[in-house]
Parts: sequence; structure tokens; C-alpha cells
Amino acid sequence: MRIADRPAFAGSGLDRAARLRGDAEGLVAMLQGGRVLPVWRGKPLCHGDRLGWVGAGHPVLAGAEPAVFLGLDGDAPCFAADISDWAPEAGAEAVASGFFDPTVQTHPALPPDMGFAELRGMMLLLSLRDAELAATAKALVQWHRSHRFCSACGAASVPAEAGWQRRCPACAAQHFPRTDPVVIMLVTRGNRALVGRSPGWPEGMFSCLAGFIEPGETVEAAVRREVQEETGITIGRVEYRTSQPWPFPASLMIGCHAWAETESITLDPAELDDALWITREEMVAVMAGLHPRVKPARPGAIAHALIANWLADIRD
Repeated sequence: MRIADRPAFAGSGLDRAARLRGDAEGLVAMLQGGRVLPVWRGKPLCHGDRLGWVGAGHPVLAGAEPAVFLGLDGDAPCFAADISDWAPEAGAEAVASGFFDPTVQTHPALPPDMGFAELRGMMLLLSLRDAELAATAKALVQWHRSHRFCSACGAASVPAEAGWQRRCPACAAQHFPRTDPVVIMLVTRGNRALVGRSPGWPEGMFSCLAGFIEPGETVEAAVRREVQEETGITIGRVEYRTSQPWPFPASLMIGCHAWAETESITLDPAELDDALWITREEMVAVMAGLHPRVKPARPGAIAHALIANWLADIRD
């Protein structure tokens, strides 16, 4: 079975050029001749429906953290720099709290048509290449900001290998960017699919069930455990479908199709506010935005792809 709807952030084929990460002198030259993506508190700089690249000496990068090397876009070296310590001027649009931040912050050193935007809102506007670069940049700069100290001895660590490592000068430990594996599964039983909603989600928002893989656990075991814990439903067969980098903050979503052997729902209220079975015919209305209770999964998210694939029933 093949996937009908490609998730965002996946599939551009970026040359990550790991072979160049240890060439400190070469990277300095590439940075001076390349382009840099500023990232402010998890928001990449955007210019319309594109990323907002600047040169290495641009004033917006004053006080930035050391640039990290993202890879080569064709022959163009691409970097990202964390400028989260910059504070917007009084009167600038404030960051909104909640599930999604629609605000855009502008910087006095940049044109007014460039601003820092929430990546969830930009993921369908960006090209495949820009989306992969943005997801990589966001995950890397946030990892550096949250892992400044060695987990082995507690000393301050320093960036290395063009931003793809942190090294401890005290005990010589090496630390690598963290990616958290998450299973997300379309659970079906006959002509129906299971959807649920987490506490705090916007009204009407339902999605496929999902959860982190635990140490010592296979993907299939994680699917079965998460569904059982959250809804009390027993899962039999599990098949992999597709995956998606999800930089909120740094997950890899592993999309599966799971076949339920039972259907009675017993909610874990700490995990889910609600869960329900939706027939294939109802799901068509959901995806069209016509269902009275359930809103469609966000386009670009892996849940949307899993549901679209199930509705299309595409087979090789």
C-alpha cells in the first residue's frame, strides 16, 4: 500500500552534507558565502510563502547563537542561527499562548514584509525544500538551547561538528541532537476509524491516536499499548505506512495502520477528552469540513495523510 497524501516536512531530499561538518575552516568560508535562516523562539523568519534568508553579517544576527549547518540546497550552503535573546520593541505584536500562535513578529533590521511566523501555519505554504530546512533548523536550534550542559558531569558544553554535536570540555562526553520517536496510528474496525481529542485542544479538533515509544519497545508494541491505555481497545495487526519529522519540538512521527479487535471505548481522562468511531462515509464529510461535530485533521499533518490514504484505499 502506498501513501496518497505526503505529509509536510518530508521528502525534499536535502543534501545534509555530513561529510563537511568536521571541516571548520571550510565551514567558515561557506558561512560567509552562504545564507542564514534566523530562528526566534522556535519561529523561522519568513518572507511571504518562503523562508527569509539573510547573509552572515546581517544586523538581525547580532547577538545570535553560533550558526548551525543545515546542508546544501544545490550548491548553496544553508545555516540557521538562534536569535531568541532578541526582545521585540514595545508595541510589537505579542506572542499568543495556546495551541497555535497566529502572531508574526517583525524585526527593526528587516523589511516589514519579513517576520517570524509559527511553523504550523507556514508548513503548507513553504516548498518541500524550505519546509525540510525549516523543520531541521527549528529542531536543531531548540536542542542547543535546551542542552547547554553535559548530562554526564553537569559542566557547560560547547557546539561541535557544525552544530550537530555538543562536546563537554570537562569530561569529553559527546552529545547528539535528540529526536523523539512517536507512533501515530489510524485505528480501524471494518468501515469505521477511531479518532480522539486531547485535553486543551480547540473545539471540534479530533485526530488519530498517538504516543511516545518507550525504551525497549517496538513500533508495533507501542501502537498496541498506546491504544489500549487511552481507549481500552485491543489491537491486533499493525502495519507501517509513512513517517514525518515533526519539529514541535523534535519528534519523528511513525505513521501506522492498526486493526482493532474490540470496539468498546474506555477513556483514560488524563490522556483523552473524548474518542469516537467514525464511519468511512462520515469521514468523507469530516475531511470536507462538513461534519457537525468533528473538524478535519490539519492538511500537511501525518494524521491527514493516514486518513486520506484510508479513504482512497490505494493499493500497489
